[in-house]
Amino acid sequence: MKRKPEHDQNITPLWLEWAREIQAISQTGLHYAENDYQIQRYSRLLEISAQIISSFSDLEYRDLVRIFNHQIGYATPRIDVRGAAFQAGNLLMVKESLDGGWTMPGGWVDVGDTPSGAVEREMYEESGFVVKARKIIGVYDANRSGPLEVFHAFKIVFLCDILSGEARTSEETSDVKFFSRNELPETLSGERTKPRHLEDAFNALLDERPAYFD
Repeated sequence: MKRKPEHDQNITPLWLEWAREIQAISQTGLHYAENDYQIQRYSRLLEISAQIISSFSDLEYRDLVRIFNHQIGYATPRIDVRGAAFQAGNLLMVKESLDGGWTMPGGWVDVGDTPSGAVEREMYEESGFVVKARKIIGVYDANRSGPLEVFHAFKIVFLCDILSGEARTSEETSDVKFFSRNELPETLSGERTKPRHLEDAFNALLDERPAYFD
């Protein structure tokens, strides 16, 4: 989502916080609605949320309404998982085909997945390496900086051990490489991986400190 330039790049603007909260209230309210009056009221909240976001971004109002109408059930943050796997002290990263930026392998957790199972699957699909999740490096609020997303999300980063496999690209990745701490790529892939996540990953490799969390 593109933002108007007056917004601080490191702070989620109030209009997006409000719009997210209104959308969540609408989604949850529609899930529990007991009559037509309640459905109409919560549907109107959905439209207001879409109007707010459309007014402050390049997203179309009708597209937002369509997306919001596909969200059902009690509204909760989405979960993104990333895996930090090392070889000779170098961190495994993949280059996203979508934007050309580098990231630790990972993706959204599917319904029915365990978090560790999701990261192990995503890492194999995106990099070609079979891994085993060893411990959690950190749990992060994924929407506090960088490009804004309509939906709120949490990010779980796992420290993983490489069991087998070899570097292999996928439909989503165009390159697979290992990077030392002093030679990390400058271009990262949006919110998928931030400098903080990379720093915490290298720190977790060196000691047994507790998991980071927001």
